[in-house]
Amino acid sequence: MMLAFYLAAPEVENDRRALNTFHGMRRARKEGRYMGIAPIGYINRVKEDGTKYIAFDQPEAYILKWAFEELSKGIFNTEQVLHMAKEKGLKAGKNHFWRAIRNPLYCGKIEVPKYKDEEHTLVRGQHEALISESLFYKVQDVLDGRSRKYLPKALSAKPFPLRGFFICPDCGKILTGSISKGRHKYYPYYHCSAGCRYRINSETANEIFIQNLKKYVPIPEIKNIYANVIGDCYREQIKDVLEEKNKIISQIKDYETRISNARDLLATKQIDASDYREMKSDYGEMVRRLELKLSGIDDENKDIEELLKTGVENLMKLNEYYENGNWIESRDLLGSIFPENFTISENGFRTARVNEVVHLIYSINRLIGLNKKGTKKKISSLSQLVAGTGLEPVTFGL
Repeated sequence: MMLAFYLAAPEVENDRRALNTFHGMRRARKEGRYMGIAPIGYINRVKEDGTKYIAFDQPEAYILKWAFEELSKGIFNTEQVLHMAKEKGLKAGKNHFWRAIRNPLYCGKIEVPKYKDEEHTLVRGQHEALISESLFYKVQDVLDGRSRKYLPKALSAKPFPLRGFFICPDCGKILTGSISKGRHKYYPYYHCSAGCRYRINSETANEIFIQNLKKYVPIPEIKNIYANVIGDCYREQIKDVLEEKNKIISQIKDYETRISNARDLLATKQIDASDYREMKSDYGEMVRRLELKLSGIDDENKDIEELLKTGVENLMKLNEYYENGNWIESRDLLGSIFPENFTISENGFRTARVNEVVHLIYSINRLIGLNKKGTKKKISSLSQLVAGTGLEPVTFGL
């Protein structure tokens, strides 16, 4: 019996040490300290007093921040963003990258897993955040499909820069592209999938698109007027933003009321403590996300004049991007101009919807053309002319 005791003693001691280590690491997490090898974009450091911490590891931190920003736009999927990030110098595999973009550590939070009666929670970390909480949760919404955009998912290149952007005029499916071998040369075509015979020469489609694109390029001599007119329209429609803010505030109050009702149910023993904790955790998370969304709306309304000038400048470079083969930038811009897919045929170009700001620039260009033909309308009155058209307060991310 004594032999059995002596044999079991080391095992008990090991279990005790393991338990102490576990609780020590959990306590450190609750204090906001990161434990273990630093994740991608960070590096382990030690202060002069021996305190360990994680700091940014450049240039990977910068590249990963860029990846979060690209994912939040919803234009390219994770594999495409990872491919572009690798070209910039990021050293990460697919699974490693996926874990990173799902890790709240990058927005300054430390995850404390569920243990016994303690619920899963996030605490403020002692490390420096790489991105904001609003950006992190915006990316999560995109990844979970809650923030869907009608944008192309295919990363294309010459001679098919429009692949993934436009649809078949016959059956409505997304067109792809391929090269056919002729007798003396190769011919690129956009075409539909099996079962539909529609096809159009790539060069013809690209030329039709470029000619249509020129309608939306601002006239350099009056670029400041575009920003002023669009700014006037934006301010006319700012009430839509206020309505959105009031809607979010109402949702926050609703969830707070639900938490209060759950507390009353717990007090009257209509639900048990575990149900209350689960409800409080779920509703609390929704309140936090809505508050972040509300703060994001406030941030979007700042520096609108500078954003408009930047947008106009980028639109002026649109032809240059497209014709010079700068595919990533041009596809990003095209996705902002045409939120929904368009159709190209031998007879011309059609699209379901154009970005409201870009459509306004087209209207200004058209009215300027009428002025040259003798129309007496003045550019200064354009803001009043288009104010009632339902322009949404968008600050296009060009």
